[in-house]
This record gives sequence, structure tokens and C-alpha cells, in this order.
Amino acid sequence: MDSDKIRVRAMIRLLATSEGGRTSPIRGSYRPNHNFFETVDREMMIGFIDLPEGSELRPGESMEAFIAFWQAPGLDDLLYPGRQWRIQEGMRLVGIGTVLAVLPPGDDQWP
Repeated sequence: MDSDKIRVRAMIRLLATSEGGRTSPIRGSYRPNHNFFETVDREMMIGFIDLPEGSELRPGESMEAFIAFWQAPGLDDLLYPGRQWRIQEGMRLVGIGTVLAVLPPGDDQWP
């Protein structure tokens, strides 16, 4: 159900492997942890990064992508253009996201 999700267009940068990031690229729909809080905070948001079909994002690269976050209390206040957050696999930082736009429900930009 669309009302259960908040959709954003974002710039995603994966850390290079030498920076402690992933060793392999991501493709399709990637489901990491999203941390909008302090570095050591274990409270994470659930979000799905959807890459364009046939594309991949390699460690050390950036790409614009769509993300659907499951609605959570207070999440609306955390998502606004320019907002950055940490993309993590468990507690390991693997990337940084920056909100470019919060999309209204049913927006035709969504792939």
C-alpha cells in the first residue's frame, strides 16, 4: 500500500572498498539499513534502493536512485532535500545518501 511508504529521489554514493565499503556492486533493489541518527545509534529505518534496470552501482561511485522507506514515526521530519544519511550493512557504513526530492504519493517519476 502506497500510504505505508515514503518515496524519495536521492543521490547515493557507495564508499570505495579502500574506505571500508562493499567489495561488490549493487543491482536492482538493494535493502540496506538507513541510519538518520548518531553514528553509534542502532535505530535504523527500512528502505529499498531501486536502481534502473540493467544498471549497477560500484563501490566508489555515485548514482541517482529512487528509495522507498517504510513509514515510521518521525520519518517525515527526517526526509527533506539536502538531508544526508548513512547507508549501512548492519553497523558497517557502506554509503551515503542525499535526498534530492521527496515524491508525493503516486508521483509519475517513480519507476
